[in-house]
Amino acid sequence: MHINEALSFIREIPDYPKPGIRFLDITPLLSNPEAFNSVTMSFAKYAESGTLVAGVEARGFILASALAHQLKSGFIPIRKAGKLPFTTLSENYGLEYGTDTLEIHIDAVGVMDKVLIVDDVLATGGTIAAAIELVRRCGGEVVGVLALLEIGALSGRAFLKSKYPEVTISTLLVS
Repeated sequence: MHINEALSFIREIPDYPKPGIRFLDITPLLSNPEAFNSVTMSFAKYAESGTLVAGVEARGFILASALAHQLKSGFIPIRKAGKLPFTTLSENYGLEYGTDTLEIHIDAVGVMDKVLIVDDVLATGGTIAAAIELVRRCGGEVVGVLALLEIGALSGRAFLKSKYPEVTISTLLVS
């Protein structure tokens, strides 16, 4: 299946989780084996230099773990506060509709590790910036960011490029 056909499985949910937010639901894409495989294969084209794949909770986990499997790489979960059982590093960040905190295990990334960060949506860039900071604080190098969707009007790419010009940012669909 061509990637454009796969991306057509994404549906829009208006006013979720709050009025004025346009939620892009990827569950129809994930439930279609050909569409999901097409996305994973497309991501793999951008992922050659990474030694580890980090996924941001929650939908980023799905995409990142599938990519890590495809690449025969390790997977690192970057989770919401209080969800990881071992000692963590924390990073606060802003969302388009609030604030939150991400955490990573302190030993998830080594000093020599190169890491690809994967999430489902690039919106304002706050979530991904927090993930980049966490990987760097562990001593790793972020070699790229992969997102399935980008909400162009929220300027997340511009924010990330201004803060991390050395990090490659790739998305499959800009809306």
